[in-house]
Amino acid sequence: MNFSEWMQTLLLALIQGLSEFLPISSSAHLILPAQIFAWPDQGLAFDVGVHLGTLVAVLIYFRRDLVSMFYAWWGSLKGQQSPEGWLSWCVILGTLPAVLAGALFVSAIEHWGRSILVIAATTLFFGALMGWADWFRKERRTLAQMGLKEALYIGFAQAVSLIPGTSRSGVTITAALMLGFDRTSAARFSFLLSIPVTLGACVMMAGRVQTGAQVLPLEMLVLGALVAGVSAWTCIHLFLKWIAQIGMMPFVIYRLLLGVLLLGLYFFFPGVSA
Repeated sequence: MNFSEWMQTLLLALIQGLSEFLPISSSAHLILPAQIFAWPDQGLAFDVGVHLGTLVAVLIYFRRDLVSMFYAWWGSLKGQQSPEGWLSWCVILGTLPAVLAGALFVSAIEHWGRSILVIAATTLFFGALMGWADWFRKERRTLAQMGLKEALYIGFAQAVSLIPGTSRSGVTITAALMLGFDRTSAARFSFLLSIPVTLGACVMMAGRVQTGAQVLPLEMLVLGALVAGVSAWTCIHLFLKWIAQIGMMPFVIYRLLLGVLLLGLYFFFPGVSA
């Protein structure tokens, strides 16, 4: 493997780690370099590796919460009610719409949803919607006040994020803000929701890796997973630390500028966006 291939792997892993939990769409940012710079597809094994890296990052960051939630959930099966157990059920219920949507529509989305025009449209629309939700937020609720109805509503929003450019974290945080949750609670629930969805995506992609298929060398897959994981953990930490102060507007502005740039590429440089 030459130097440029190492740098390509490093950059794509870094993009995955940074954009997975920021409300800017990781799928869009991974699709775009390949289309704009004509980079070859890294393959499903690479996708599995970087997604595993981000999954490990969020598991490590929320390890105490997850242990507490698991024991509380187990206790709820025995009739022992607690806020952590209730939150566990909310995460489970909020995951179901994305699982159903993935089973029904993933093939259609992969076929029709990976063009620059689609990415530009979803980037602009959901970026503007995120800005509206943040600007008019009420912040009447905290994570302790999450109910099953609210979890299901946010779960349906997560299902929409299967469309590239939407941003899973962006649309779930937007939905939570619209329901009156404060910024930090919205972000934490979004990150908790990412765990089962990312795990499911890893299992699905791993099952589609064909035996004997050409894959990147093991050391490059490991590098990709490590870079994605470290950058994702850093992103989660800083995002939760600063979100109450900075809000969503920096990401809204970024998405609107990105969407305009993509439209320019599509209409004025059709050879690049083909």
